[in-house]
Amino acid sequence: MDLNALRTANPEHWAKAAAIRALTLDAVAAANSGHSGMPMGMADVATVLFEKHLKFDAANPQWPDRDRFILSAGHGSMLIYSLLHLCGDAQVTLDQIKNFRQMGALTAGHPENFLIDAVETTTGPLGQGIANAVGFAMAEEIQRAQFGRKVVDHYTYVIAGDGCLMEGISQEAIGLAGRHSLGKLIVLWDNNNITIDGTVELSDRTNQVQRFKASGWQVIEIDGHDPQAIDEAITAAKRSKKPSMIACKTHIALGHAAQDTSKGHGALTDAEQLQAAKAAYGWDHGAFEIPADVKAQWEAIGSRGAADREAWEARFAEISQQKQDRFNRAYALEAPKKLSSVVRALKKQVSEEQPKVATRKASEMALAVINPVMTETVGGSADLTGSNNTKTGDLGVFDTDNRKGRYIYWGIREHGMAAAMNGMALHGGIRPYGGTFFCFTDYARPSMRLAALMKIPTVFVMTHDSIGVGEDGPTHQPVEHLAICRATPNTYVFRPADAVEAAEAWEIALSAKDSPSVLTLTRQNLPTVRTEHKMANLSEKGAYVLAEAENKRQAILIATGSEVSLAMEAKAKLEAEGIGTRVVSMPCMELFAQQDEAYRRKVLPAGPVRVGIEAAMRAGGWDRWLLGERGQEKKADFVGMSSFGASAPAGELFEKFGITADATVAKVKALLG
Repeated sequence: MDLNALRTANPEHWAKAAAIRALTLDAVAAANSGHSGMPMGMADVATVLFEKHLKFDAANPQWPDRDRFILSAGHGSMLIYSLLHLCGDAQVTLDQIKNFRQMGALTAGHPENFLIDAVETTTGPLGQGIANAVGFAMAEEIQRAQFGRKVVDHYTYVIAGDGCLMEGISQEAIGLAGRHSLGKLIVLWDNNNITIDGTVELSDRTNQVQRFKASGWQVIEIDGHDPQAIDEAITAAKRSKKPSMIACKTHIALGHAAQDTSKGHGALTDAEQLQAAKAAYGWDHGAFEIPADVKAQWEAIGSRGAADREAWEARFAEISQQKQDRFNRAYALEAPKKLSSVVRALKKQVSEEQPKVATRKASEMALAVINPVMTETVGGSADLTGSNNTKTGDLGVFDTDNRKGRYIYWGIREHGMAAAMNGMALHGGIRPYGGTFFCFTDYARPSMRLAALMKIPTVFVMTHDSIGVGEDGPTHQPVEHLAICRATPNTYVFRPADAVEAAEAWEIALSAKDSPSVLTLTRQNLPTVRTEHKMANLSEKGAYVLAEAENKRQAILIATGSEVSLAMEAKAKLEAEGIGTRVVSMPCMELFAQQDEAYRRKVLPAGPVRVGIEAAMRAGGWDRWLLGERGQEKKADFVGMSSFGASAPAGELFEKFGITADATVAKVKALLG
């Protein structure tokens, strides 16, 4: 590349872009770690985007109608940190840049949404950002239809690299975006042809331009170092009714000795090479030094959006107070006041009528009363709508001709669905939930983990939760999945026993503000165990005494989900023999762990033998409740799975694997000696 020609042709642009490159080199060198090449290669694209197109206000980074900027190639985090610092973001000070990747700094190795307000989503695992962006764009479409263009009208911009586009989730994402004509989604592809191992050709020969076109996208190919071409491409993308991919041909680590090599991907820390690169840029300033005129130009870019924000605030004030309140409530993640009342009414009805239904059906019953009063919910399923029971009659289907629709047919795209739901939650104003079979959390797992890390209340509806699946066999029978979900920090895992607990679980999940929820639900019908109506949400405690011992208490049965009714059967048998037995329903271990010691001791006192019952592996958090919390190994046992399942009718499988009332009784008697 002839850097002199680039600098001479566009001197003001060059100086602003060079500031990004210089800060990147300095911060990575100071940290002695990081990824220099991508920010250096995409500095021109980012400069044009922020200067001429991105609608944002650095002083108010979270105003609702801002454009969203997502750095899917999150390893290049110094790009967004440099941009934010230069634009005058109050959080990203020069000290934060100097402490890049250090303990306690906001400038983490990869961008974290919960550390910096202007970071829309946590990225780093490649492909997640571009898939989040689909959810952002869908949320914008839905809210524009609900509240009108005067209130919601913004773009979602993504910078993605070769690695993002190699990840399988990228095809799920671009297929969804193309199918739904998400014209306000614009992806800027950093087409530098370099990965850590070498050139892209080592592992891939996909024609990305043709792939995006085949998926229903507009594609524009440009020189990623030509500011005029970048500007024209973004302008054209904004006019399209299709999502747009701008293929930006760039040079990784532009101007450095490592340019166009795999070494350029990582940390460029050699002092001589760093100075040589700065000299090539015509940048003769000290480490972390930004000339006042360049900083002033960037700060003008950062403040340019203030007028847009103020105009939006004026327009927002003109809509009805009812709409304002609904909009503000949804963005604040406040549940409507009616949520508790409709859930209580359903619980009372269930306790009185005592239906025998699968908890997946019970979940649908809850959603049928919740969705009409909580209009920010957006549901969906990965091609299992009839099995997951996630669609209620009031939602309408989101499509190109119905942007008000609140139900999304995600297709067979569990990972893409989970990531896009995260994007909706991050966008704001939407409560997303989506379903698949519990076994297929394996396909959604990276995004479920990120929901927990990002502290967002995405709801994952996972049906067919055990060997109760039956004839479909072990490929579809989750046994280890509860353990995996429960091992994930900041995640509520619910396994309701009946329609009352299912309704309570939904109330908790849809009231949460900073934790995702996993609802694990049965395929098979279950009896109602909560036959006495209680106004209080007992599931909020995580566990509670469902049935007290009638004789002198000698045993405590702790069960979840479908095994709670089994525990009640076992209790009846034990009581008939004079063995007083308490049954504890434990729909959410995480919530029970949060209760104070006094409550936990009340539910699980010392003394009686304990048997846990769950059609899953004991590794799913059970030892704390059986051996800890005043328990003893010699006085505890477990009824559950220790292997994969099998293909047979569900009833036969529970017998084969010893998950029965009789087996429970035998364990209790053995412990009592």
